[in-house]
Amino acid sequence: MADAEQGRNPVAGSPDYDAVIVGASLAGSATSMLLARAGARVALVEKRADPGAFKRICSHFIQSSAIAAIERLGLLDAMLDAGGLRTRPRIWTRWGWIHSPAGTSVPSGLNLRREVMDPLVRAAAADTPGVELIQGWTAEELLHEHGRTRGLVARNPQGESLRLRAPLVVGADGRDSRVAVLAAVPSRTLPHRRFAYARYYEGPAPDGAPDASLWMLDPQWAAAFPTDEGLTTYAAMPTKERLGEFRRDPAAALSAFIADLPEPPPILASRPASKIFGKLEMPNVMRAPTAPGLALVGDAALATDPLWGVGCGWAFQSAEWLADSVGAAVGGAESLEQGLERYRRRHTRALKAHAFMIHDYASGRKMNPGERTLFAGAVRDAGVAEVFEAFGSRNIGPARFMAEAMPRAIAANVRHALSGRPRRSTARVGLEHA
Repeated sequence: MADAEQGRNPVAGSPDYDAVIVGASLAGSATSMLLARAGARVALVEKRADPGAFKRICSHFIQSSAIAAIERLGLLDAMLDAGGLRTRPRIWTRWGWIHSPAGTSVPSGLNLRREVMDPLVRAAAADTPGVELIQGWTAEELLHEHGRTRGLVARNPQGESLRLRAPLVVGADGRDSRVAVLAAVPSRTLPHRRFAYARYYEGPAPDGAPDASLWMLDPQWAAAFPTDEGLTTYAAMPTKERLGEFRRDPAAALSAFIADLPEPPPILASRPASKIFGKLEMPNVMRAPTAPGLALVGDAALATDPLWGVGCGWAFQSAEWLADSVGAAVGGAESLEQGLERYRRRHTRALKAHAFMIHDYASGRKMNPGERTLFAGAVRDAGVAEVFEAFGSRNIGPARFMAEAMPRAIAANVRHALSGRPRRSTARVGLEHA
């Protein structure tokens, strides 16, 4: 609980902590829980005073690569009890639909609105022994000692200051991370040439529900995400050449865009259940995940194209990686520098190649020959579809994906071309690019 709620004055003085975490959303709350379980005393600082605060611009689709971390946190059952849906992707392409094959070994993902999920995870963190949730305070400056971060100064809307001393400061405050800016962490920003609009609807469920439907229109993109309370999120991410029509009337443009999809979902038979929300600028931001006495998790470390739905999953996973990496240091078995270096390597090894491919497609380009081969092969071969899902859900990396999927996709496309069955005029990828 926050100090004010406990009847104490946080401005009068503060005890030392083992870690101060800025941002009590998914990444920060998960990090605080895992560090506290390892024996750390954690201050979890959140600038929003509202305990029900949540991230509003998000697909809320959690890739299955994060399910193990969510189970470890003890949150999966609570999320399902709150209405979360176990879900898989089904992808429309010009060659047909890519479906998860029967009996697949790839676990399913999870869909739960952030309006429900964020308060649930934050409350779990606040109830964890060793975690002190301090809401309504914003990181103002970092404290330094001998060239390393040693805590921070936070400020509330009344102008009061709170000094929080700790050997580790964690930035879990999103793509515009204040902590990263204060620490002058090396960063790189890459352009994103799509924009996004989405809205919740109530009405008939889309085909395939509770699975999510994605339309890879090359280069346009759309999705239908069934979620809790019988709602469906309809989302569009067109290239910026189409921004004008959306700016004139975002709600009408979104409805028309979704209704005009091949094999469209029932948006015209549904009723809006929320305001429309959108984001016009979504640059990809890469930052060094560590600095002396400091670590970044979630979007603060790597904010990528939301088209692939990796943000929520990587928030939980990077929290787990950091806690595991510095756990020995919390217990005094090694130096914090060793733990932070372990986390840096783990984060880079797990996400750098994924990020490279994601950022490349964020340019708004059309699919390249290799991608067309893989998408077509996943339609035509269940084995390719399973590896495709394992990669898309970030359970395996790009190198393994290419090694396992490409030869089989080529073979599937060649078999299709030689089968003598009628072909669509666009489905020539097997012979052109095999």
